[in-house]
Amino acid sequence: MYEEHFGFHTRPFGKTPNPAFLYRSPIHQEALERIRYGAEERELTLLTGEIGTGKTLLSRALIDLLPENYRPILLINPRLTPNQFLRTLALRMGVAQPAYFRTDLLEQINEFLFNNFEEDMCPVIIIDEAQLIPSKATFDEIRLLTNFQLDDLNLLSLILIGQTELRKRLKQSPYEAIRQRIGIQYHLGSMGREDTGGYVAHRLLEAGGEGGLFTDDAIDVIYRYSGGLPRIINNIAANALLTGFSKELAHIGPDIVLDVVEDLDLEPAEA
Repeated sequence: MYEEHFGFHTRPFGKTPNPAFLYRSPIHQEALERIRYGAEERELTLLTGEIGTGKTLLSRALIDLLPENYRPILLINPRLTPNQFLRTLALRMGVAQPAYFRTDLLEQINEFLFNNFEEDMCPVIIIDEAQLIPSKATFDEIRLLTNFQLDDLNLLSLILIGQTELRKRLKQSPYEAIRQRIGIQYHLGSMGREDTGGYVAHRLLEAGGEGGLFTDDAIDVIYRYSGGLPRIINNIAANALLTGFSKELAHIGPDIVLDVVEDLDLEPAEA
């Protein structure tokens, strides 16, 4: 709709997690380096953060960065019983007919892992939205995956990605066993004003537009109402571009952004 008007070849603030649009702010770069290190060192890794900080996008960027002998296996709906979790995992691993009973499922998974080891492949199991895991029993099955070893070598890497409540949950005493297995962890926060401006400019340039399309005053307003959270920045900026297109503007100023945040019923973020 507004792409041609502003010279974009694609929409700069889309909702899908496209790694090409990853802005490597210091916090996002550190988060990416930690989960990559965890994957390559075959550690149990934990990445948490508030809603909309960019955790899912980082997981997709990680998949693109992994060496060829690392095989990503992505689970995005972990609201599963222990048996459902193992069956889903087996399916993602390529088991044509996952068994019903736990012991048989574990044997199928073990066979898959050993075959990958023989081919010098390391599966990287990425569980997104892990705060949705419904029970300690399912967490126990996840923890037991770290027992798949050969001599001193883990046969897989495991990454848990979730919202802040996941971190709080794992601090509770019933989860001590899995918490002790976590080798790498990082909590992703929100960006500051400078990185908010850099984020907006980066996405505009990646989409084929001009990095300075939003004025500095407009970025100030975006930061004030988004608190530096990428998802809210995207929502504000996308609506501002739509408004700017309808008014045939060449640049987006603070008045346009203020109209947008009012329409979106947003309040200034807490400092």
